[in-house]
Amino acid sequence: MKDVFSDANFPKTGDQRVYHLGIRTGDIANRVITVGHPTRARNIAKNFDGGLETTFKVESDRGFVTFTGRYNGVPVSVIAIGMGFANMDFMVREARECVQGEMAIVRLGSCGGLLDVPVGSLAIPRASVAVTNNYDFDWQQPKGPENSPYRISRPVDADANLHAAIVAGVKDARPAAYGGTILDTPVNASADSFYSSQGRQTTFPDHNEDLIESILKQVSGAATLEMETFQLMHLARRWSELASIPAADAGLAKPSSFHPSHDAARVIATDNADAPPSKPSPAPSSATQIRAAAVHMIFASRLSQQMITPEVVVDLEEWSGLAVLQALSKFPLSNVQSDVGAVWEKTAP
Repeated sequence: MKDVFSDANFPKTGDQRVYHLGIRTGDIANRVITVGHPTRARNIAKNFDGGLETTFKVESDRGFVTFTGRYNGVPVSVIAIGMGFANMDFMVREARECVQGEMAIVRLGSCGGLLDVPVGSLAIPRASVAVTNNYDFDWQQPKGPENSPYRISRPVDADANLHAAIVAGVKDARPAAYGGTILDTPVNASADSFYSSQGRQTTFPDHNEDLIESILKQVSGAATLEMETFQLMHLARRWSELASIPAADAGLAKPSSFHPSHDAARVIATDNADAPPSKPSPAPSSATQIRAAAVHMIFASRLSQQMITPEVVVDLEEWSGLAVLQALSKFPLSNVQSDVGAVWEKTAP
């Protein structure tokens, strides 16, 4: 740890940088593409106005990489977060803290396919369920309704308008030679493990031999398995549901008065053990809604066990990433972050 943080409740540096992403207000745009791998993020950011030379980049001590710039004059951020529920949770919560106004977040990532479609196909889920280990499962007793090793949640929907915009953008950008399928109304399943809760067989006694069959039976339209989308859609819905509740009634903090600065120097916070815990901002409201959607690249067929080739990955990531960037940049949002003091201010058209 290079910096001193001022508060254990919602840690920030003295110059207001959040703990995991390493960003602050003005570093991140209202429109966000989130990916797993930094190289994928960088390749999308190459399409920004002016290329990487004019793109702002933050690589945090915790492994998160953020690129922010403009695409066709519109501020956009691309954030590489790694894998899993926890990393998506860090990203959504800390990004929300650093942005005023509405947000639109689209995950572009790889997945396993549960349907008989070619690897290299795309799925744009209308909803997602969580598949998680049941940590109370009694391994010494038979499996059954009262003793199941895994839990499948109820579905949470993508934002309908953002989903429709991404579907249209991806279909419009589809190359003539593309041999895959574009699934535009499937349901995703997000797991808390790459192995156990995705039904992969290892030397661990995971009791998951029939898990994929159970997912297909219980979740109508299930088509993909990965590890992040449910958390994104769940947090977006949680935030947006609270938007109709007055902040005072919900016990939420009012938006902060912090304004961004171009000064990138690290300011060390002073310890103040007697200070009350800080509360993140802005609070949920109709003006700060989070809209979420996802695009999944099917890298593996869980039915045939076929894997995608590196050559197909390169081509698929290139055109689908640009398609998502184009669609997201056109998606209308209200009350967006001011350009004043933001890292994209100097690149205004």
